[in-house]
Amino acid sequence: MKKAENQILVIFGASGDLTHRKLLPALFELYSRDLLPEKFQVIGAARTPQSTDEFRNKQQAFISEVLKISDYSQLSKLADFLQLVNYIDFDTDDAKQYQILKEKIIFLEKEYNIPDNIIYYLATPPAMYDIIPINLQKCGMNVSLSGGSRKIIIEKPFGYDLESAQRLNHLLESTFHESEIFRIDHYLGKETVQNILVLRFSNGIFEPLWNRNYIDSIEIISTETLGVENRGKYYDIVGALRDMVQNHLMQLIAFIAMEPPATFDPESIRDEIAKVFKALHVYSPEERVHNIIRGQYMEGNIDEKKVIGYRREKNVAPNSNTETYIAMKLMIDNWRWGGIPFFIYTGKRLKEKRTEIIIHFKSTPQQFFIGQCSGSSCNQLIIKVQPDESISLKFGLKIPGAGFEVKQVSMDFKYNTLSEEKLPDAYERLLLDAMLGDSTLFSRNDALEASWKFIDPIEEEWKKHPSKDLCYYKAGSTGPTIISNFREQTFRYIRNECELPIQNEIQ
Repeated sequence: MKKAENQILVIFGASGDLTHRKLLPALFELYSRDLLPEKFQVIGAARTPQSTDEFRNKQQAFISEVLKISDYSQLSKLADFLQLVNYIDFDTDDAKQYQILKEKIIFLEKEYNIPDNIIYYLATPPAMYDIIPINLQKCGMNVSLSGGSRKIIIEKPFGYDLESAQRLNHLLESTFHESEIFRIDHYLGKETVQNILVLRFSNGIFEPLWNRNYIDSIEIISTETLGVENRGKYYDIVGALRDMVQNHLMQLIAFIAMEPPATFDPESIRDEIAKVFKALHVYSPEERVHNIIRGQYMEGNIDEKKVIGYRREKNVAPNSNTETYIAMKLMIDNWRWGGIPFFIYTGKRLKEKRTEIIIHFKSTPQQFFIGQCSGSSCNQLIIKVQPDESISLKFGLKIPGAGFEVKQVSMDFKYNTLSEEKLPDAYERLLLDAMLGDSTLFSRNDALEASWKFIDPIEEEWKKHPSKDLCYYKAGSTGPTIISNFREQTFRYIRNECELPIQNEIQ
């Protein structure tokens, strides 16, 4: 594999959870596989006062725990990797203090003979997205005067609504070129998600069927057993629609629904993704009532342990109407997908953790055989993203013996059988792509704004009627009870099935 140019990675928010849980472990894995640039340094920047040695010692403990490192050879390799990691503390709100970072970069470039190629990673709260790029610009650190490169990576959320997304895009594009901006969504770093493109565009047996003529519907499911954990303050503002649908699940829809790109280069692929979002059918208020369910978890049991309801979580308003569950029917108004529903299900504190995509093919026009399946459940292509990455194809076959009795069977492929090496973490792939300057798996500004144009009217309607049609479900269940009829009929006949909240959770 091609190695990236020699460069320096600056991580803002280096003392935070994302750095020690994801970023540095991913960088160490790349180091272990000899995929980092030949000359490479990391600068961790945060407000917490500590020396580089103190920071390295803490990160050694964190990385060892995350990656379950115990043998001497790996610990020795980890110690070598951490020699590439530096730390500085300064107030990132104060533009004058960025001189500390500038001097550190100049020192490392001279010390290790590294050209002026810098990546800035904003592993910070979203409020800093408005501050750090501007301060970098004020200090002249957003451009290279010696022909080097500058890139900036930001985490979701990419705005709170269309207006804030446009404002953020304008700010970023006033300090960096769009080709230098990498909006990261870790879902796109998952091997199985990337495999959707290969499955579709390298196999003639699938692409001819990938349209409204042969597909009945598509389901995208992403559920988890966890609650909001320590993210209550953030989550109570955004909810499941912004936290999961607007980014992660919309990206999965794009990979499933996009047209074949003219060439397999980043901009051609991102052109097709943007077209999908622009073709999403924007529901009227009347349509939304019948095509979207939102829910919120109450107290219940997960793995036989009692858990509290959402409104009792830390930093959550006791009368909160924030949704922790979304079921949604989407339509794409274009030639390929006209009339074909895409169903999305996502929620917290549910019975199981899973992310999968189910392609339901249309059934045969006649049923000749005993036991032959009818309806959209007969032939399915199931792409499992987590916890076990795999692809399954379901179809009917004759049972051995007399007659023509049919039984549904499954042809299964598990992704880990392709290689003895463990599947790389999503951040490994995305960090490496950013170093290489490959933006294929990163969001572009026009696609981002198009997705907000779909989401905004829904959020605005809920803001007008905060508690209207909000359903409740017990933690550890499969979601609101009305979901069992979701695919078969509209909601107008089944609203009375929505559970009521436990009284002491709404006081």
